[in-house]
Amino acid sequence: MSTPTAQDGPLLLTQRRIWIIFSALIAGMLLSSLDQTIVSTAMPTIVGQLGGVEHQVWITTAYLLATTIVMPIYGKFGDVLGRRNLFLFAIALFTVASIGCAFATDFWMFVVFRAVQGLGGGGLMILSQAIIADIVPANERGKYMGPLGGIFGLSAVAGPLLGGYFVDHLTWNWAFYINIPIGIAAFTIAWFTLRLPSKKATKRMDIPGVVLLSIATTCLIFFTDFGGDAAEGWTSPLTWAFGAAMVVAAVAFVLVERRAEDPIIPLELFRNRTFVTSTGIGLTLGLGMFAALAFMPTFLQMASGTSAAVSGLLLVPMIVGLMGTSIFSGVAISRTGRYRRYPIAGVSITLLTLVWMSTLTATTPIWVICTMLFFFGAGLGLIMQVIVLVVQNAVSPTMVGVATSTNNYFREVGAALGVAVFGAIFTSRLSERLTATFASFGADPEAAGQATSTLDPAALNALPDPVRNAVVSDYAESLAPVFLYLVPFLVIALVLALLLREIPLSATSGMVARGEAIGGEEADRLERERAAG
Repeated sequence: MSTPTAQDGPLLLTQRRIWIIFSALIAGMLLSSLDQTIVSTAMPTIVGQLGGVEHQVWITTAYLLATTIVMPIYGKFGDVLGRRNLFLFAIALFTVASIGCAFATDFWMFVVFRAVQGLGGGGLMILSQAIIADIVPANERGKYMGPLGGIFGLSAVAGPLLGGYFVDHLTWNWAFYINIPIGIAAFTIAWFTLRLPSKKATKRMDIPGVVLLSIATTCLIFFTDFGGDAAEGWTSPLTWAFGAAMVVAAVAFVLVERRAEDPIIPLELFRNRTFVTSTGIGLTLGLGMFAALAFMPTFLQMASGTSAAVSGLLLVPMIVGLMGTSIFSGVAISRTGRYRRYPIAGVSITLLTLVWMSTLTATTPIWVICTMLFFFGAGLGLIMQVIVLVVQNAVSPTMVGVATSTNNYFREVGAALGVAVFGAIFTSRLSERLTATFASFGADPEAAGQATSTLDPAALNALPDPVRNAVVSDYAESLAPVFLYLVPFLVIALVLALLLREIPLSATSGMVARGEAIGGEEADRLERERAAG
């Protein structure tokens, strides 16, 4: 099947074609979202069996770092070259990396392939959001949040069930084997249904900007990781070498972007008040949200003593809350055209829930934890999709991809920082407590350190009751205070939400505005004429 080009004339965006294209996006997002819920459920077992409990933060950081680096690249290149081939590439890369994760034989090999997965996952996220903006007007986009919410809901239920089943009855490797058939199916669906124009670059690509942005992002994450690491710390020369390199790369990036013919992140975006405010909300929200989510499955399995399957299912209330408010806010925005109230309410709910979550202990009843997670998800559902919609509506149709990716980039920077810094605080506290606990029960320091690095849920259940109870308390006392540290960032997000301006939602999709497609009743009429002729 050929791909339409600019010479074929405008694409006819009939309602039928929009839903056909949307099916390809759903297939790609199912691949990515199902993987996340399966892996988060299996994570404690993976790190325990590969001997990397004290380095667990690197698995999440590697994926987020890779995702963050490639977001602006996918966004800009999609604007310049078209999004179809990039979307297919992202699916293929994610699937191949899943094979590498499944066959990884040691912890750091697993981390590398997880990072490669992030290179594909970043494309799936950005390109899906940009393609929706290409084919659906902003004032109608809310109603498409329902099917997307359904995909995340399906993943939230199926992922923990599958992840728990793989861990409890097969092996953790199956958490990645399953991506192979799903990835092949998603690629096939996208190949035959994702009919979008391909383009050619008319300006010189900003390769220096790509390189400098990648270096700055990598150094930023390594600076926070090594700073929070017990072995290096904030006084280590290596930590500050990464910090210095980050500053140099960031300054050089800004200077390059000011002179670039077609910058990877146009600096003019930052003169747009709505874009800056929305992106600031995303950055501060990422700091709090991902740090809280990254370690919740570990808390539920180790501190609450539940199995992988049960701990995964306990995350379902959060997704129910997220789906409910996401669908509600999307429909309401499409009906009224007003969006400002939802980020304000969402940040407020998330902020209060984080304070509540800081009271978690090993004896907190399961139903209380589920209630906390429900409200946490409900708050996020009022923010995530709305912020992306606001950003896309506030910029020129020719910059939809780069604006979407830049907004997501800063949210992922916040997420990577949050996971790195607060994850380092958690793992450092946990490692010290566990080593002391095992030593108190007669283990020598070397044996205590070995027990700490290879501890997984199965090994925990095999310990004598007094040791197991002490370890459970260590997990609870190490993680719960971290939630309170996240509160100041949510306060900043609330202030930014209050400053968000409300502007009318566009009635024209991106491709129609750029002259690449014809939409609405005119598209239906031309389609009927084409069919009759």
